[in-house]
Amino acid sequence: MAREVLPGVVQSINSKVDLVKKATSFHDFNSYGQIMVGNNGFEYYNDRNVKDFIQIPWSEVDLVIASVMFGGRSIPRFAIQTKSNGTFTFSSRDPKETLRAIRKYVPADHMVRSPSFFDVIKANIKMIGKKKPKKD
Repeated sequence: MAREVLPGVVQSINSKVDLVKKATSFHDFNSYGQIMVGNNGFEYYNDRNVKDFIQIPWSEVDLVIASVMFGGRSIPRFAIQTKSNGTFTFSSRDPKETLRAIRKYVPADHMVRSPSFFDVIKANIKMIGKKKPKKD
């Protein structure tokens, strides 16, 4: 039996939902909505605009990148890097719980920490010393 879809309502890609949380999407402009983690993919729906949504099947997820601060006590945002459509950045009310729900569907080696501010500075300082000499 086919499900009847109302005009303007987006069809979910998930048949079973593990987690629904309030969230912010940092794609283009900041927008507030709901994150849904389910058996077939990751979904974001804007609260104000029905046509503003993001659906990412698990087969399309390349990396999940978490911005970790204060030794793991705080995760202000995380990003999902896809194989073909770029990177989408989100923040949720409880990011640790959201990442735990995602971990059930994404392998552990595809979930990484983003480099901190000091890691980036340290890497750039190391690169200054390794610059190649100019050729004549």
